[in-house]
Amino acid sequence: QVQLAESGGGLVQPGGSLRLSCAASGIIFRLYILGWYRQAPGKQRELVATITSRDITNYADSVQGRFTISRDNAKSTVYLQMTSLKPEDTAVYYCNARTVPTAMGAWGRGTLVTVSS
Repeated sequence: QVQLAESGGGLVQPGGSLRLSCAASGIIFRLYILGWYRQAPGKQRELVATITSRDITNYADSVQGRFTISRDNAKSTVYLQMTSLKPEDTAVYYCNARTVPTAMGAWGRGTLVTVSS
């Protein structure tokens, strides 16, 4: 059974940084495409960043240059380093793992990031 567990969310001031982690179990982690998505209040879930099994990364325009996705296959963990945070980054951040881009994949329960002074 696939399980994804996010951690690292919290309250941070504008301009600050946070690192999110997502620990996976029940999958051959190194084979999976991993992604971070977010959902702000009243909005649809949107892509933040993805990383393939070959470490090819993709970012939403809104976070390009501020966020970095990475993976540690030995720890079955994917990270999202977030810097220069803005109030509009406030959302619940979800981890996703899928075998191919078109698959729905598995989701974690999310971790809340609040950017506010």
